[in-house]
Amino acid sequence: MKAPSNAAALRVHAPAALRAHALAMLDGGGAHARARDVLRGFPRRHADLRLPGFAHSAWELLEHLRIAQRDLLHFGLDPDFRSPKWPRGFWPSTPAPASASAWQASARAFLADLKACQRLARDRHVDLLAPLAHSPDTTWFFQLMLVADHNAYHLGQLMQLRRALESGAR
Repeated sequence: MKAPSNAAALRVHAPAALRAHALAMLDGGGAHARARDVLRGFPRRHADLRLPGFAHSAWELLEHLRIAQRDLLHFGLDPDFRSPKWPRGFWPSTPAPASASAWQASARAFLADLKACQRLARDRHVDLLAPLAHSPDTTWFFQLMLVADHNAYHLGQLMQLRRALESGAR
C-alpha cells in the first residue's frame, strides 16, 4: 500500500483543524478586534471625520471592509463575478455616508457577508483546500484567510479611530 502524499494526508487529517482555525480568524478575538464589537455603538455622528494621523474616515473604512469582503466572497462563489476596478471601486467616493441609514445598511451587509464566510468555513461539503474550479491558483481556505487578514487590519484601524473619537480628538 502506497503512503499518502503530504497533500492527501492534509486532506484526511487537517480539515477539522483548518475549519476551526478559519472560524477563529474570521470571528476575531484574541489579538484581533471582533467586527461586531467594533461596530456596536460606534459614534456614527462622527463617521465622516478624517482625524489627524488617520488616512480615512470611519465611513470610508466600513465601506472598504464591506466592498472588499464582498469581492473576496463572491469571487469564490460566482465564476462570472467581476471585481470592482481597483482602487476606485473598493472605496466610497466621499468620507461621509449618503444618509443616516447608510452606515447601518453597510454594517448589516458587512456582517451578513462575514456570516456567509463563516458558513463556508463550517460546511463540511466544501473542501477548503481544493482549487476553485474557475480559479485553480486559489482555494476557499486562501480566500477566507484573505478575508480574515484584511478585516483584522481595517477593523484595527476602525477601533483606533473609534478610541480617538471617543477621547474627544477632533
